[in-house]
Amino acid sequence: MNVRRNLAPSRPGSRIRTGIAVAAVTALGLGALSACSTSNAADGDSSGKLDVVASFYPMEFLAEEIGGDHVNVTTLTEPGQEPHDLEISAKQTAQLQEADAVLYLKGLQPAVDDAVQQSEVKTKIDAATLTSLEEHGEEVGGHAEEHDEHAEEGHSEEEGHDHEAEGGKDPHIWLDPVKYAEVAEGVGKAFEKADPDNAAEYEKNTAALVKKLDDLNTQFKDGLANTDSKVFITTHAAFGYLAERYGLIEEAITGLDPETEPSAARVKELQEMAKADGVTTVFYETLVSDKTAKTLANDANLKTDVLDPVEGITEKSKGDDYFGVMESNLQALQKALGAK
Repeated sequence: MNVRRNLAPSRPGSRIRTGIAVAAVTALGLGALSACSTSNAADGDSSGKLDVVASFYPMEFLAEEIGGDHVNVTTLTEPGQEPHDLEISAKQTAQLQEADAVLYLKGLQPAVDDAVQQSEVKTKIDAATLTSLEEHGEEVGGHAEEHDEHAEEGHSEEEGHDHEAEGGKDPHIWLDPVKYAEVAEGVGKAFEKADPDNAAEYEKNTAALVKKLDDLNTQFKDGLANTDSKVFITTHAAFGYLAERYGLIEEAITGLDPETEPSAARVKELQEMAKADGVTTVFYETLVSDKTAKTLANDANLKTDVLDPVEGITEKSKGDDYFGVMESNLQALQKALGAK
């Protein structure tokens, strides 16, 4: 089994969103694990394994699925913590230096981006460079414009991976099974290069994961092919890739930044749009306050439901892992859109 250690510090002064039941996870360091924790790896039993630091759950999931028994995975973002809010301690920054590899998504968590840039980790795997990124969410204020199926390829690492709150490229690539599979393939190759002795196992695990993601893509494509409506409303613009992949239109209450408060004009526009497009449901998230979504739903006589951006797994998640939550998301979309 993989050894999973959580490096997220306790953050009493951080912005904790209302409505979030943050998991009671004690701040643990690689060298200061408690007796009741998974301390064997820190005590030296991890010898021979690839020590991987993952920035947040979607990266952690890839590392564990691909790495299998040959990796020890540490996550920087604790279960229940909204990843955009992550702050990294000096101790965590120092601990990055001890890792064999770091797997992160540049543009989602500025604190992680800075820490990785300053670290001397030999293998730095930026998921944002393993697939094409596109711009979503900047259209808030009207129907999302139709984007090309695939963004242009070949951009450099520095090109276009701005922090989402600054209106740059949308980092939520893991919500599109096809793009997530592309990332998985890149991570697999990086693991093979970093740990060639176990390359065959990484290749095998990557292929198995990509197959499961291909199957998930088929489920979504078939499940959303024939619906009464193509428009759905979300708390913030996390589902642009998913919408684009399956011919839907996401209307977000706020843009790519979940911190943003919507204007009165935007709320009114969404109410009118919902009526015109036959929208039945306003979706909210498990890690973000549902207040705005429920207010909009009440004012427009709409239902509410969860559409989970899979940024972390908690006891509130409608699934035990990425696949479980994504299948729950599919069912919620089918119900809201009137799938036949």
